[in-house]
This record gives sequence, C-alpha cells and structure tokens, in this order.
Amino acid sequence: VQLQASGGGLVQPGSSLRLSCAASGLSLDDYSIGWFRQAPGKKREGVSCISSVDRTIYYADSVKGRFTISRDNAKNTLYLQMNSLEPEDTAVYYCAADLICLLGTMGPYSDYWGQGTQVTVSS
Repeated sequence: VQLQASGGGLVQPGSSLRLSCAASGLSLDDYSIGWFRQAPGKKREGVSCISSVDRTIYYADSVKGRFTISRDNAKNTLYLQMNSLEPEDTAVYYCAADLICLLGTMGPYSDYWGQGTQVTVSS
C-alpha cells in the first residue's frame, strides 16, 4: 500500500493550495480516508475525513468553510482544497486511509499513512 501526497508549498496568507494523495495497493472507496496535519511543536490533528461507513464528511473547526475534501474514485486519489490559508495552517499534511471517521468525528490514528507534504503560509 502506498499513499503519495503532493501539492504543498510556500504561499502567502489568503492564498489557495490543493493537496493530492494518490493511492496504490488499496481502493480509497473501501476505506474511511482523510487528512491530518502536524505543526512544529504541536500534536498531530485531524483536519478532515470522508467516512466509508455513513458517507459523512468531517472538518476540524479551524478549517470549516475554508477547506474542502474530495475523492476521485476513477483516479483513486484524495484531495484537500485549501482556500483562505492562514499562517496557522502551516504544517506537514499527511493523507491517511483506514481511520475512524464516523458520526461527525475523526479518530487520531490510521492504518495507512502518506509521507507528508509541507504547507507553509507566510508573508
């Protein structure tokens, strides 16, 4: 199983980025999938996920209204569209598959992880 994350970069506040996570060795449609992030000196936090159980989508309060998670089953790829980026969004972003994403909550662990992509928001 491989999850290949890409799309990070250095952007100014207010900008947008789209992260991608290409999966191989598993079908993303069969698993709850999502994005985590970890900023320097901080704990890893769940950002957003799509549930394979009840098909709900979860967003952390800090990104609601700015980030959009989506999946392209034909490409077996997960996306995270990030708009109105803030310096507080600076972190390494990880895609993950087979995590707990249910009833509007997102668990902290996952069985499969991508390698991470750095997002830096700075003027």
